[in-house]
Amino acid sequence: MTQIQNNQMMTELNIEGMSCGHCVAAVEKALRGVPGVELVTVSLEEGRAAVQGNAEQAAMIAAVAEEGYVATPAGMARHS
Repeated sequence: MTQIQNNQMMTELNIEGMSCGHCVAAVEKALRGVPGVELVTVSLEEGRAAVQGNAEQAAMIAAVAEEGYVATPAGMARHS
């Protein structure tokens, strides 16, 4: 997480399981529904989501999981 203006944080998440525009829309909608999220950008090509706001990272990861995708903090590998 990186702090940006107005005491908001920028969080980058790796998203596994996205394969189309519908997947991107589902992840964006899930993340926008998390309290404290102000702005969401999801990249299918990079398999990443950038989230601006003051939301809890665990809540964002859980919201993505509810849609059937796996989110991990960027820079961290998922351990199976």
